[in-house]
Amino acid sequence: MASESEANRLPFEPSGKRKKSDESSKKSEGKPSKLDKAASSKKSGDNKKEEGIPPVVSRRMIRRMAILSGVPTFFGVVVFFLSYYLLVNHLLELPTVVVFLTTIGCFGLGVVGISYGVLSASWDEEETGSLLGWSEFTLNLGRLISTRRAAKSKSKS
Repeated sequence: MASESEANRLPFEPSGKRKKSDESSKKSEGKPSKLDKAASSKKSGDNKKEEGIPPVVSRRMIRRMAILSGVPTFFGVVVFFLSYYLLVNHLLELPTVVVFLTTIGCFGLGVVGISYGVLSASWDEEETGSLLGWSEFTLNLGRLISTRRAAKSKSKS
């Protein structure tokens, strides 16, 4: 069972337990707990793996998001101004609905590109991942869904 939870754990996810609730922390204000000691050792740099998303992974996510979101958004702006130019100079009569749907479609692809950019990046520091990132996307989406389900079932009980 421990190996199963290890396999589902993110490469940069902390292995320790979550922080105590406010009620339990109020009871033990006077004496430092194990969590406080772990947090202080985290601040001192003893365990760099638990600090958050590594910079390599973060840059990889940002690069994918910029490409997958920036390109469609750029095309949405270009389509809008190009259609305006064509209409003002009477070069081509475009229905307003076509311009609207094309522009909104490009902006919608930009929004989808943000999510796909994060999920398609390899979350492992050592692996760069594939060009399109489909295998990373399926792996990371599975991790996200299982973590969400675990959190939901924990909150119910």
